[in-house]
Amino acid sequence: MSASEDAALPSTPSAPSAALSSHLTMPFISTTDTQDAIEFLGAVERIRVDGRRTAGELAVHEVQAVRGHGSPMHRHTRASETFLVLDGELRVLVDDIDITAGAGSAAILPPGHTHGFVVTSPTARYLTLHTPSGFDAFVRAAGHPEGFTHPDPPDPEALTRLAAQYGVEIVGPPPLP
Repeated sequence: MSASEDAALPSTPSAPSAALSSHLTMPFISTTDTQDAIEFLGAVERIRVDGRRTAGELAVHEVQAVRGHGSPMHRHTRASETFLVLDGELRVLVDDIDITAGAGSAAILPPGHTHGFVVTSPTARYLTLHTPSGFDAFVRAAGHPEGFTHPDPPDPEALTRLAAQYGVEIVGPPPLP
């Protein structure tokens, strides 16, 4: 994002650190042999940090996708979603903002904000962070294990109903690259 694009986003004051608390009590290290790889909306989502291991506080996904991969326009009712672009470019739409996010960009999306994205470069690799977790459970419910061939895309109405069970409201089709 450019400095002018940063300026278009509203600033949010930091919460006092005394108000923060954690339910996570035991450290853990997530290794590739314990991480799930789920085919979801046409790309593989590697669940690098599982919400079941973080007392529901956080889930981290890594996605490698090709041009045109994206999400329907949606909003999360309970969780914040953060995109960290590692390689390539994403077109990110949030509320009235439409930004191209390249490698090194971060998009922080609080609950209640309508957003969607699409890969605009030939390929892209990005992380999504979900606080609290729950999106990882949705991906597992809506997707299927990597390597399982499923020729048909998900039924939009069924996906919308399933998403609602996980605090995700689908409100429109995916954006175009």
